[in-house]
Amino acid sequence: MGNICRSPLAEGAFLHKLNQRGVADRFTVDSAGTGHWHAGERPDRRAREIAQRHGIVLPSRARQVTREDFQRFDHLICMDETNREDLVNWGAPQQKLRLLLEANPASEILEVPDPYYGGNDGFETVFRLIDAACDALLDELLAAVR
Repeated sequence: MGNICRSPLAEGAFLHKLNQRGVADRFTVDSAGTGHWHAGERPDRRAREIAQRHGIVLPSRARQVTREDFQRFDHLICMDETNREDLVNWGAPQQKLRLLLEANPASEILEVPDPYYGGNDGFETVFRLIDAACDALLDELLAAVR
């Protein structure tokens, strides 16, 4: 929502996986939130700490989704239904929208919980969910272009 917790973690994890697999030049990756209240801020300290523990850099600054993003990106990956609904209401093409955890068939849940108001344990849980889903999403995207 505010683009300081879940989305930057997903962006950083996905970029890390792209670099590990040597395919970073084939993708454009960015994160954005549906809210504007954190625009320009770095990711939440707890998100940066959990990423660093896993060897991941979070390069982004918070920004709000724009209508240009709907044309610029082939896939608009959402953390939860509220964000997906917001994007639909703003005119995002529904065929480009999906929840990140939908990419991981082993996930028992479909929405990445928002860890903002919880403790550090919530960030670890969110990271594990995001990390596994990013692996599955990258496998899927790479298979689609072969």
